[in-house]
Amino acid sequence: MTHIDRAGLSVAEELATFIEGEVLSGLGIEANGFWTGVADIFARFTPENRALLARRDELQARIDGWHAARNGQPHDPTATESFLRAIGYLVPEPAPFQVGTERVDDELARLAGPQLVVPILNARFLLNAANARWGSLYDALYGTDALGDLPPPGGYDVERGARVVARAKAFLDEAVPLETVSWADVDESFAHAIALKHQDQFVGRTDKGVLYRHNGLHIEVVFDRDHPVGATDPAGIADVILESALSTICDLEDSVAAVDAVDKTAAYRNWLGLMKGDLAASFQKGGRTLERTLEADKTYTADDGSTRTLKGRSLLFVRNVGHLMTNPAIRLSDGSEAFEGILDAILTSLIGLYDLKGLGRFRNSTAGSIYIVKPKMHGPDEAAFSNALFDAVEDLLGLARHTIKVGVMDEERRTSANLAACIHAVKDRIVFINTGFLDRTGDEIHTAMRAGPVVRKADIKSSRWIAAYEARNVAIGLACGLSGRAQIGKGMWAAPDRMADMLEQKIGHPRTGANTAWVPSPTAATLHAMHYHAVDVFAVQTEVAARPTPGLDDLLTPPLALGANWSEQEVADELDNNAQGILGYVVRWIDQGVGCSKVPDIHDVGLMEDRATLRISSQHIANWLLHGVCTVDQVEAAFRRMAAKVDMQNADDPLYCPMAADPERSLAYQAARALVFDGVGQPNGYTEPLLHAFRLRAKAR
Repeated sequence: MTHIDRAGLSVAEELATFIEGEVLSGLGIEANGFWTGVADIFARFTPENRALLARRDELQARIDGWHAARNGQPHDPTATESFLRAIGYLVPEPAPFQVGTERVDDELARLAGPQLVVPILNARFLLNAANARWGSLYDALYGTDALGDLPPPGGYDVERGARVVARAKAFLDEAVPLETVSWADVDESFAHAIALKHQDQFVGRTDKGVLYRHNGLHIEVVFDRDHPVGATDPAGIADVILESALSTICDLEDSVAAVDAVDKTAAYRNWLGLMKGDLAASFQKGGRTLERTLEADKTYTADDGSTRTLKGRSLLFVRNVGHLMTNPAIRLSDGSEAFEGILDAILTSLIGLYDLKGLGRFRNSTAGSIYIVKPKMHGPDEAAFSNALFDAVEDLLGLARHTIKVGVMDEERRTSANLAACIHAVKDRIVFINTGFLDRTGDEIHTAMRAGPVVRKADIKSSRWIAAYEARNVAIGLACGLSGRAQIGKGMWAAPDRMADMLEQKIGHPRTGANTAWVPSPTAATLHAMHYHAVDVFAVQTEVAARPTPGLDDLLTPPLALGANWSEQEVADELDNNAQGILGYVVRWIDQGVGCSKVPDIHDVGLMEDRATLRISSQHIANWLLHGVCTVDQVEAAFRRMAAKVDMQNADDPLYCPMAADPERSLAYQAARALVFDGVGQPNGYTEPLLHAFRLRAKAR
């Protein structure tokens, strides 16, 4: 790719043309001055970024040595904590403090509800997620297994429709109870003069519906006799619309494969389309070409006769990449690639000016903030680095201090163990913490790599450190004053086709005091929204805040299986499960550039896979290899078996490149092997360096 000089930086022509012709021009920002400022930021922050990565390696080497010297000994929490403090892995707790974040939208600070994460390279998915602020409960119940079974094939099933209506009205009885009767008893005679048990739940009227509010979330009951469902309903109710995905994370990180200037430009262009409000996506459905755009706001008439609006779209975050990776989109004066996280901070904030200045079709943040999620930070020094970087970007763009807000992913062991100090480092711009269980598990395995073999992957979910991690995250967040100012989030439901299980299990997230949790689809967001009507999260937070914060002993107890004696079949089953998951995900990443998708597991159950799940599987096999639980030959055999299975699972994909027939030629197969056999040496067990290298080779091919 052609690179051109910009203030001493070598910038890919495609990226420079996009920035100057599509972004700066609309903002009235002069290009030369902008590029000079960008070059200054890279000159200032690149050395520190490199030093932070070197510090990670230094700490890991010392931890490896500690574990190697104690090999085979039982875990000693007191000795472990003393050692980690001595090397600076654990830092002193800050004095009690309260975060000072200002100008935060209600969706993050004062409401509790679902959150979506969506790959920024897929415009249609982006629009679906952004438009998932409102969702049909009837559709979500009818089209999934939420009622315990799937809809029969063919057209509308009347019996199933009746079950959907009954379930939805039972929900209304719980969330918006009537004064004297059940919603199932409402008929035409008093459908439009409904007496509520709590009259203050009434918000207003829309063209065909009535708006109510419960636990801060809106519910619209739609009355429409012209609708097929409303025509047969005693009250003429055609649907129940729930306020669903309050916020959405537009992801530049784990769910995308962005390895060069072409990919990065496409990603930034989609973010620009969201901020300007003109993003559109065409697709085929039922033999017709349809176009999707952003939904308008929802208007209603209040009691006083005035017309008011509610947001029609999710509040949008943008997730930047972490501190590790570089990208050839920009090269520095010494010829090295620029750190991608610094590039993301500058350009996503620059594009966010369209929203701040009111230049778009809609407003994203009515509070006047830009929301950036920052993942994969290790400890408070790295959080402080992000804070200083955002200061510099604000200065470059002429923004008031702390206009750029930060969401801290609590997904690395050193961050979990020092969470209060990490929050303190960004205390005036933090709007989000999240227990990222998947990456946190991968980092747990890598950090304890030399301590011994870890338990089987499924058993890690019941490890002592996980319960401590989940509880500490909420408790520390509340102690630092996040309630009413920021989100405390929980992780993803990874099985998008299993909504009945989600409805049964995911209510556990709001019950912990988390005011948001991730879901895999707009439909799942609507179903998960029911949990936030069942649980008053902010009341739970008051209860949790009164409890003591769990200590470090359990958090620092690695999930080791010292003395385990698995059978040969158990080892083979574990290897097959891991190898199938690795291959099923990596083959799409390398060959097709798909960073997140629903991948069939070894039992043909579709699971959402991204780099975080890949990190676990690859590190798990690497750990077992290191400690002699399995052999190289056993791993190679598992990869060969599972390559054939993954080929079969993808047989109907016309873009799929089979692996099993010629594994030596398959870059995807070779990448999967490298993730395991080179896994011990990968920085913090991350998969990105190898994935990027093999994807670039595949694109060159």
